[in-house]
Amino acid sequence: MASLITQVKSKLFIHSSQKSMHALDGAYASLLHGRSLDFEDLRKYEYGDQVRDIDWRATARLGTPLVKRHRANRMHTVLFVVDTGRSMTALAHDEKPKKDLAILATGALGIMALRHGDDFSVVHGDAERVRRRAPGRSEGALEHALRTIDQAISEGRAPSDRDALLSFVARTIARRCIVVIITDDAPVTDDTERMLRRLRVQHDVLWVTLRDADPVLPFDRLRDPSSRQRADVNTRWAVPDFVHGDREVLGELIAQTQAETARLNELLDRLEISHTALETQDDAVPQLLRMLNRRADVRN
Repeated sequence: MASLITQVKSKLFIHSSQKSMHALDGAYASLLHGRSLDFEDLRKYEYGDQVRDIDWRATARLGTPLVKRHRANRMHTVLFVVDTGRSMTALAHDEKPKKDLAILATGALGIMALRHGDDFSVVHGDAERVRRRAPGRSEGALEHALRTIDQAISEGRAPSDRDALLSFVARTIARRCIVVIITDDAPVTDDTERMLRRLRVQHDVLWVTLRDADPVLPFDRLRDPSSRQRADVNTRWAVPDFVHGDREVLGELIAQTQAETARLNELLDRLEISHTALETQDDAVPQLLRMLNRRADVRN
């Protein structure tokens, strides 16, 4: 089996518009707060820098504002909470396996954690059981974590139970973590809201939604008969061919999806939880970057 972390890296770096191959370094720093007393170096003042960081003596010598940079106290633990229930065996919006999108999201953010010297851990599970991997701090440990997710998501698994995952984290993880929830595109429940409120008090929370493939296709996507094969992974109920292209059905589905998305976004915004939705593997890394950049803008 090919290395999963190598596949993640190939998509991670191809989206870099910077000369540096470490395009995500600055975005990940927005997750961190505080500073150590370890002096790093000096750089020119930029808009948004804190006035207290200005080195006035160096500024006077060179005649241009300079700020001190300190080495951050990192040593955080990034906890990936990944739904590995049956619903994750479905197709993502780009018609590719949803579990590949989950692996990409976990791998990309995991590489950032490793680059900054942080631990990471993975909690995953379904309606039958929830498991937690021991913390790791190496690419080998991340590779094993990604393979665990890959193997856990199979058609033989129990149905998804996102609320059970969140409850497990709230009950068992006492140390403050950066909690990244990677979840299916399913409606939020009252229990979901209750668990998120509790987690938000305990941890720094991010939410990543993986969008489902369209259950009913519009008329312009019906040329390929194989694309019409749609079935629910839990009930095995197949969408009848005559439903595809029906404008009334499509309209109702779009309205329902928009309402559920609006409710989720309103909840996450109210709880001040950074969030994004991933539809395709090609756009996953830019979407994660945009989420982190928005997070940095809010906190500056």
